Amino acid sequence: MGVLNLTPDSFSDGGRLSSVEAVLRQGRRMLAQGAAVLDLGAQSTRPGAAMVGPEEELRRLLPALRALQPLRREHPQLLISIDTFEAAVAEVALAEGADWINDVRGANHTAGAPGGTLRDPAMLPLIARAGCPYVLMHSRGTSHTMDALAVYGDVVAEVRAELQAATDAALAAGVRPEQLIWDLGLGFAKTTEHNLALLRGGLRGGGRGGGPGGGLGGVQGLTNPDQPPYTSPYPLLVGPSRKRFIGAVLDEPRPRARLWGTAAVCALAVAAGARVLRVHDVGPIAQVARMAQALSPR
Repeated sequence: MGVLNLTPDSFSDGGRLSSVEAVLRQGRRMLAQGAAVLDLGAQSTRPGAAMVGPEEELRRLLPALRALQPLRREHPQLLISIDTFEAAVAEVALAEGADWINDVRGANHTAGAPGGTLRDPAMLPLIARAGCPYVLMHSRGTSHTMDALAVYGDVVAEVRAELQAATDAALAAGVRPEQLIWDLGLGFAKTTEHNLALLRGGLRGGGRGGGPGGGLGGVQGLTNPDQPPYTSPYPLLVGPSRKRFIGAVLDEPRPRARLWGTAAVCALAVAAGARVLRVHDVGPIAQVARMAQALSPR
């Protein structure tokens, strides 16, 4: 999954895709390098990001989404994902030809919020009606409060429980099991140690969900083989690209210089069964993924 940020304030590449022509060039490049999904985001979710609202999000999003549609003639298997937590944006994007909704608040758990979540209450009924794949990403709070909410007794168990609670809500709203994809939410309301713990001893995917080709895997504790991995009932998406925890481990403050740290996480994830990697640097990571898959036990 190639990341196409349409925002001026994303943490690593804000403003680089400021024109439709730039988006189209980058989309073509990512597809040529091996991307199966292009993920368009028009609202930054970095820590401290300003909320722009659905109207501005759509103003940024729709020209790019429309410009990418002709690429389906050259790449008929292309899937377009929309990274949004606004149901109003998701509804318009789906009507304009988007295939997936990638919701950073899909598995949001925030004490004190209505129903214990900041997920848009209109989102699950929309997803049920649309029948599209839906990424439930684990998070807590907002971009302004999430760092203060990175408090866990057992991060693996609590992330698992909060993902399951969001899944139960989705199923109760009429979303079908095969539509759902889980995302651990690396970097969202988690410290460096929490992210590493999830990757070391986290989740192994079962997966009946809606990703390309089905059967998406998850992450198991490769560095802790004595710990029995939890088997997720849903496919997993892993999104480590250029994240702060990689910078902390490598002592690398520049997000765009974290490629090889990202590659290491992606190799671990693929070896453990992950099938969707959300990344900025598609070419190198596609090679890493193919090699890791070839080396993995069948």
